[in-house]
Amino acid sequence: MDFMLLSNSAAAAAGGKNGTTSYIILMVLLVATMYFMMIRPQKKRQKEEQEMRSSLEIGDEIVTIGGIVGKVVTIREEDLIIETGADRNKMKIQRWAINTNITKTEQHKKEVEKAREAAAQKKNEKKKKDKKD
Repeated sequence: MDFMLLSNSAAAAAGGKNGTTSYIILMVLLVATMYFMMIRPQKKRQKEEQEMRSSLEIGDEIVTIGGIVGKVVTIREEDLIIETGADRNKMKIQRWAINTNITKTEQHKKEVEKAREAAAQKKNEKKKKDKKD
């Protein structure tokens, strides 16, 4: 009887150590997964937004986080002045309040479209060449 109690307590101690190790490994994997699935993409998005805000130029059309659309007239360190509407109202806004640079977005879309057209044209030329051979 005493032998059974000793063997049960020894098995529990050994199982407890393995259980603790597997629990620690599981927690480390969970934290690593959270980092790569949530934190890292958020930091990447913030970096892209910061680059967009720092690369603003006079004449760019922007949208603020409040939905105001305007054209950049003056750029300062922490704020800028935009011109909105047909009557050219001017507003002073903080740089962090800029959501989208429409001018750069449209330029990027045009570049992507040109690249797609070039790739499609190259593919068509290759098909024509293959048919001739």
